[in-house]
Amino acid sequence: MAERVVPPAARRRRRPTKTGAVLSEELIVETALRLLREHGADALTVRRLGLALGADPTALYRYFRDTDDLLLAIADELIGRTLRTWRPTGDWRADLRDLGLRMHSGSLAHPQAAVLSAYRVTGRVHEIAAVETILGVLRGAGFPDPEAVRIYHAFVDQALAFAALDAASVALPPAAREAEAGVWRATYARLSPDTHPHIAATARHLVADMRRSAYPAALDLLLDAAAARLAEAGPPPAAADAAGGPRLSHRRAPGRRTTGPVRTVTQEADRA
Repeated sequence: MAERVVPPAARRRRRPTKTGAVLSEELIVETALRLLREHGADALTVRRLGLALGADPTALYRYFRDTDDLLLAIADELIGRTLRTWRPTGDWRADLRDLGLRMHSGSLAHPQAAVLSAYRVTGRVHEIAAVETILGVLRGAGFPDPEAVRIYHAFVDQALAFAALDAASVALPPAAREAEAGVWRATYARLSPDTHPHIAATARHLVADMRRSAYPAALDLLLDAAAARLAEAGPPPAAADAAGGPRLSHRRAPGRRTTGPVRTVTQEADRA
C-alpha cells in the first residue's frame, strides 16, 4: 500500500460497498481481523481487503493512509475490546489481574493480529483509555507517581510480550504445535539423571506445565512484587495544611476499596 495523506474528514465518510454494506473504518478493521485470522499476515493487502469488502481497493485510502495505519487501528481495536468487557471492582490487585488476563485472552483470539501489533504504540483512543485506566488503578491504590509508572510499564510490557509469544504459538499449524509440545516428552523426559539431574528430577512437571502459558503465573509474581513494594512503603506521613494542622493523605492502605469503582474512559464515553 503506497503512502498517501488523507484528510481526516474524508476518512470518516461512510460509503456503500458492492454488497450493500456501508464502508467504514469499523467495517474495514473487522474484515481485516477476519482475514488475518483465516489467512495470516499475507492477507493484509489492499486488493484482498477490497475483494472481501466488495469495494474498490482504492476506497480504503479514504479511511487509512496505508496498511501500517490500518495495523495501528487493528491494535487499538483489540485494546478496545478488552476494555469493553472489563469491569473494575475497586480492588487494585484483582482488577489488574483480571485486565491482564483479558488482554492475553483477547490476543489469543486473534493471534495473527496480536503477533503483528503487540509491539506497536497506537496513540489512539482505546490505548489512551487503557493507559489512563491502569494508571488510575495504581494511583488510586496509593502508589506514588514514579512507582505507578514503573509498575504500569512492567504490567503492560509483560502482557504484550506474553501475548506475542503465546499468539505466535497458537498461530502455528496444529501439527507443528503438537510436535513442539512433544519435545518435552520425547527429549527432556528421557534425559538421564546422571547427566542432567535437575531436568530428570522435574521432568514430569515440565511435561505437564510447559504446554500451558506461563502468563498467569508471571502476572501473579508481578502483582505480588507490586503489593510488597506498596506494603513496604507504608502510609505516607500526614502533611500540614496552610493553617498548620494535619490533613489526610489522598493515598489508601493496600487492598482498601475506593469509594466508588474506577471507570474507564470508554465507559464514561458510553454513559455520555
